[in-house]
Amino acid sequence: MDDKTQFCPKFSNFAFSFLFLKVIPGMTKDYSSYGPAYRNFKVREDVYVPEPVEEFSADNPFTKMAPIRGNLKDIRFDGTYTYLDKSLRFKIVNTFMYFVAWTLAFLLNRIRYGLKIEGREKIRQNRKLFDHGVMTVCNHVYRWDMISVMQAMRFRKAWIPMYAQPFRGKDGFVMKAVGGIAIPEERSGLKAFDDAMAELCANHQWIHIFPESCSWKFYAPLRPFKIGAFNMAYRHSLPVIPLVISFRPRTGWRKLFSKGEPLITIHVGDPIIPNMNTPRKEETARMRDLAHQTMLDMAGIVSNTWPSSID
Repeated sequence: MDDKTQFCPKFSNFAFSFLFLKVIPGMTKDYSSYGPAYRNFKVREDVYVPEPVEEFSADNPFTKMAPIRGNLKDIRFDGTYTYLDKSLRFKIVNTFMYFVAWTLAFLLNRIRYGLKIEGREKIRQNRKLFDHGVMTVCNHVYRWDMISVMQAMRFRKAWIPMYAQPFRGKDGFVMKAVGGIAIPEERSGLKAFDDAMAELCANHQWIHIFPESCSWKFYAPLRPFKIGAFNMAYRHSLPVIPLVISFRPRTGWRKLFSKGEPLITIHVGDPIIPNMNTPRKEETARMRDLAHQTMLDMAGIVSNTWPSSID
């Protein structure tokens, strides 16, 4: 043992631990202990993973966890349903709802969840993409995640295809008012839905889709993606901008409320441009896998519980 180690062995041990745990790049943390739904889940050492707030399925990543509030209305999402409301009343309500979102909701999201946005310059750098329409995708992990997406995209209006059942509940009016479009439950509604989406894309609108299909509250692993979003992007030649929400521990004065809920960071990725010279099936799989991997990288996920697809 040399003189320096004999002089201060405790310091030597501390220094070794500090270097090993904090400085050496490539260190990861394993969260398999959080349960089967976190199997093989590893993140960079600087990434925060909140403790599970619910018992998540380890077998079916598309299990619907969020309850539908209120009494269910008798609405059929078939060929007779109006998927794209063009009435004056809707336009007025939609404008009002976005005014509320852009002012009050944006502010509350920053106060309650400490929203941080990383990579927003990529939106500015690619703003010309919006001239011809664009699609965004994001993980679905808390009640206000669409507000976070809107804040990252700034003052733009979105159209959001969604699982139909919640439109029957208490939140249905608000969902539709902010641009939500119910995905039909019956085959007879597919043509009307497709026509509505084709019209929006022809008018160069912004489409947002949660490809995980349903919300798992504050769940850090990235779940598999449904291929439908990428089929739509390919069909209408839409660039896809991946975004991902990650978490931070609640600190400072924000500990006084929303205890048990983490703070939120949303990351913006580079656009994925569809190659229209490649066959649809091959290209949509490439876009899906690239979006999934890009989001894993932005979130600091080194080993994920789920693959990009289980189709």
